[in-house]
Parts: sequence; structure tokens; C-alpha cells
Amino acid sequence: MPAKNTGASKSAGAPRNWTTLAGLRSLSAAAWERGQLLREALEPTEAYPRRRALKRPSAAELRDDYAAAREWATELFASVGAYTVETVDVGRTTIGSNQLPAVAVFARVEDEVAFVGKTRELGRFRSLAEGLTRLDPALSAWAMKRPLQLLSLGDAALTAARVALWLRVNPGPGIYLRQLSLPGVHTKFIETHRRIIDEMLAVLQNRPPEDDLPGQDSALDKEESVLESPIARTPAARFAGRHGFLHPPELVRFRVLDPAIPLLGDARDVMVTAEAFSTLRLPITSVLVTENLVNFLALPHRPRSLALFGAGYGFSALRDAEWLRDCEVFYWGDLDTHGFRILDQLRSVHPHVSSVLMDEATLLAHREAWSVEVSPSRAQLTRLTAEEAEVYESLGNNRYGNGVRLEQELIRWDWALERIAAGPV
Repeated sequence: MPAKNTGASKSAGAPRNWTTLAGLRSLSAAAWERGQLLREALEPTEAYPRRRALKRPSAAELRDDYAAAREWATELFASVGAYTVETVDVGRTTIGSNQLPAVAVFARVEDEVAFVGKTRELGRFRSLAEGLTRLDPALSAWAMKRPLQLLSLGDAALTAARVALWLRVNPGPGIYLRQLSLPGVHTKFIETHRRIIDEMLAVLQNRPPEDDLPGQDSALDKEESVLESPIARTPAARFAGRHGFLHPPELVRFRVLDPAIPLLGDARDVMVTAEAFSTLRLPITSVLVTENLVNFLALPHRPRSLALFGAGYGFSALRDAEWLRDCEVFYWGDLDTHGFRILDQLRSVHPHVSSVLMDEATLLAHREAWSVEVSPSRAQLTRLTAEEAEVYESLGNNRYGNGVRLEQELIRWDWALERIAAGPV
């Protein structure tokens, strides 16, 4: 661009919709974040040379703010190296010919990767992808699908691949996960990487991933799916079931609040398997589910009553306990959006559940104990009563304040006992 100026500069008021060097780098960075550059590096296409169009000054802008336009062009020309610049003639009929940057051209994907400062990461990615291919060439398809995840996982991806290869050779092993003897593999590793293992095994078996099969919940093991699935078993249990591993039984902890009901000698606080819990035959007419351990332990004696220690999201352990349908069941959770979401989920298993101490009066009476719910639920809950739904929506809409929540253990015990006593529990 020649050093030509036909009028006073108006740079203070100049428009700034031109593609700057930072803007060009953002375009390339976005391609990196989408995994496009890594995929291209792994399996080259005809995308390169890649031409990235640049928004540039118009002839009128060039005339009105020549100094700003010159500064803009100089910056782009000065960084030529990772890319080359194609120019276009602007202003020939107004202020004279000016060659302005119009297109940035990256000759190779490596050049664009270097432009966003990711050369070392690209080398690491290629090394990991080669490691997967050496284990089994089919795994390159997984690397193409999840390039950024491969880079993030690092060597753990190779370990997950070895687990997937073992599962292909040993379907239905009939052992516990911790009995699987592979270098670097332990129960916690598999639980942390089970989705990756599932995806890799699906690639090795040339089939869709388990949770993408027709009739299956999408992304079954993700938190949102677990929250929405009313009676889903734990993700670890589902993984074990899919691949034929043994899995420890789900457990239920409860207290019989009536000392007149015999159980196991003097035992009152008991933990049994979900299967055993479903077969209980006790003269119980009311059950209180609470999420807080101290509340669970401190509930006083009550005739024909039982306390259940809740387990947050997931009530598969209670699914088969049909005798609960003949009891009054009450849920006492945190007074926040997730507390109501858990209540909604529990009702998907036992629709007759009522809430206790999850009302506006309790919330407003304990302002001094309010804390902040960092990630409130935005789910549409269909199983709440009108009063519960109003509190849930008010919490979500910050009507009481920003992210207000009241943890159940911070409710005054005298307040709690008075309201529990007022009900049929």
C-alpha cells in the first residue's frame, strides 16, 4: 500500500470491521478448537493452500481514514511468513491505486498451526495418533473423530485403547473390573475413561457406540442423561453390564425409627443390598428420605417409620421396592434447584412422594444460612406440585437473590422437628 494521503486523517472515528491480524489469528484458532487443523494434519485433504478472506477498507473508508487503513495493512504485511497475502486494488477512481490485503493464504496446515502457536501440540498429536495406529489401524478413525480429546488425554488414550482391544478379545469376562490385569489399568482409570473405551471398542468392532445405537439413550453416561434418566443404574454399573464384568450390588442404608419393630437384634442403622431392601417385610407406614447424614442419624423415634439415607441423583436402588408404594414417602433435600430436581427424579420411581421442609416459608426463615448455588439446574421439571414449581422457578430466576440455596443441614433443628412432626411421618 503506497504512502499516499489525499486528506486529513479521521482515525478517531474510523470503523473497525476490518480483519486485523488478531482477527485473522482468531479465525485460525477457531479452526484449531474445532479440531479441523488436527484432522487435516492427520488425513490431508485438498483444503490447503487455505485462503482466508480479509475484510478490508472500502474506497470511501480509505479516503476518509487513510492513516488507520495504512496501519491496518502494514500490520498484516509485517506478519507475512506463516502466510502470504493476495492484494486487491482499491480507490483507483477516487484517491488513486492502493494495494490492500484481500486474502491470507496458508500454504500448509503446519503453517496455520504455527500461526496460532500450536506446533508443539501438533507434534504431540501426531505421535499419539501414530501410537493408536500401531495398536490397531482402525483406531485412527477414533483419532479423526476426537482429535482434541486425544491431545488432552495424552498417554491415557493409549491405555484406554489397550483396554478396548482386551475387551474385543475377551467379551463377557465375568470378573470384577479391578481384576483386569493390564499395565497402568485400575478400577479408577476405567471408571474415568469408560466412555472413551466404549467409543474405541465400537470403532474396533465397526459399529456405532453403545449409546448411539437405536433405542439407546444418547450420551448415556453424561451427567445430564443420568439426571434425566429416572431409574438408570450408575454409569459404572452400566459399563460393567455392557461388557460382562461383575459389579458390586447397590446398597441401601436405612434406620428403623420405631424401637418396637424388631430387626437384627438391637441393630437400627442397617445397610443392605437393593435386592434385599426390595424384599423387606416390616410394619412400616411412613418413610423419610434425607440427603444429609447427620439429619438421617438424628431423626427421633417415630411409630412405624423408617429413615432412608439418600444418594443424590439416581434411585435405581429403590426401583424394585414395591412395598414403598404402600407407605407415605417424604423427601427432605436441599432447598435449591438440584434439590427439586432430585425430588422430581424420585417421583419418577415413586410418584406419591411428598416433599418436606422444601417450601418458601422454610427458605425465608433461614436467610442467614443462605449460600450460593454455583450451577443451578435449568431443567423443565414436570413432577413438582404447583407450590414446589413456584419455588423452583423463583430460585432459578433469582427472585430471592443471585443463586440462593439453603442446605438442609443448616435448617434449625427445632424448626425441622416441628414441621416433620406436623405431618403424618
